[in-house]
Amino acid sequence: MLFKQALETQLERWIADVREHANLPVRLRLWNGSEFALGRFETPDVTLTVRDAAALPLLLVPSLDNLGEAYVQQKIDLDGKLSDIINVGYGFSAAAKKAAGGMLAKVAQHFTHSKQEDKAAIAYHYDVSNDFYRLWLDPRMVYSCAYFEHGDEDLATAQLKKIDHILTKVRLQPGQTLLDIGCGWGALVIRAAQKFGAHCVGITLSQNQFDLATARVKEAGVEDRIEIRLQDYRDVQGQFDRITSVGMFEHVGKDNLPGYFGRMRELLADDGVALNHGITATDPDSGEVPMDGAGFMDRYVFPQGELPHIGLVLRTLQQGGLEAFDVELLRRHYAQTLRHWAENFEAHGDAIREMVGETRFRIWRVYLAGCAHAFTTDQMSIYQVICHKAGRQADTLPTSRRFIYDTTLGR
Repeated sequence: MLFKQALETQLERWIADVREHANLPVRLRLWNGSEFALGRFETPDVTLTVRDAAALPLLLVPSLDNLGEAYVQQKIDLDGKLSDIINVGYGFSAAAKKAAGGMLAKVAQHFTHSKQEDKAAIAYHYDVSNDFYRLWLDPRMVYSCAYFEHGDEDLATAQLKKIDHILTKVRLQPGQTLLDIGCGWGALVIRAAQKFGAHCVGITLSQNQFDLATARVKEAGVEDRIEIRLQDYRDVQGQFDRITSVGMFEHVGKDNLPGYFGRMRELLADDGVALNHGITATDPDSGEVPMDGAGFMDRYVFPQGELPHIGLVLRTLQQGGLEAFDVELLRRHYAQTLRHWAENFEAHGDAIREMVGETRFRIWRVYLAGCAHAFTTDQMSIYQVICHKAGRQADTLPTSRRFIYDTTLGR
């Protein structure tokens, strides 16, 4: 009884403080029917319902991590437009950070990234079910940042443009060999074989991706030019004219990046070209995502995922024996991609709930919309880096960047 009274007293103080300093467009509704306005708005954008008093300790320190935890565990409900909900979440977190004197406790995390651990982490994220991803990705099921060349493309067009942008960047030629590290459901290697005439190997650690990619290669009639493997990049042998890695190195681990790029160098032909496309941190020290959301991501979304700053990417790439030839920022493209995904996810919400259950539905709902906000506001970033073996003669390299946009390649 005394504990409950103490919590209620804390809650009253917290409500007054939020109303005074954060002024959020939120209606707070408690389990007993009591309602409070957390800002000076006639019509709040979001209603936050506390379903159980057990949620109060999480709510009183409303970091993104705590709010996400309470939402996923169904201790709170959030009603309103998804974009408004995410904005409010960041508003709560900013207020909590300010109240804590600008600091929220962070626990340094270190992952070993053994082959077994990486396979388990990939299975957790990607083996939900292929039907689940079909509901909100484009028809090719490309699960990485699209390329909105003009800004008004639909998602399917932008994803195809992304693939062509990558294959054009690496100057893929007919008859060349291509290794795609983390091939997903096979969209890039199929395009590389069909349009550019390449011979491809695509590798993944996801059984579901392997099964569907294999089936799609057969359906496309390019079995003679594409091999899909269930394989770790550390176990690949041979050499390839071109190597692409799209949305995969986030699973490698910051400490393992020199080895990852070193392995890429070993697999690359002496005159070959590689491209790494990956999410990066905006913290120059490669720290965690701002606003304390890293704990939620590791627990519920990307186990063992780690994001390096682009500076660390370039340094470790050189340590691995590669030279960066071109670096392109795609943050604005990923913000738009994620908005498309989040909108598709909301549109198919009932079907997704039925397919994966309420808990997983809530995890992915928060994850997609939260990431859209993070890329929009420069809290996360993403780069494509073209590279080749270090030490190549300068006169063997293109003299300008025009080749990146040469759409006649592969025709």
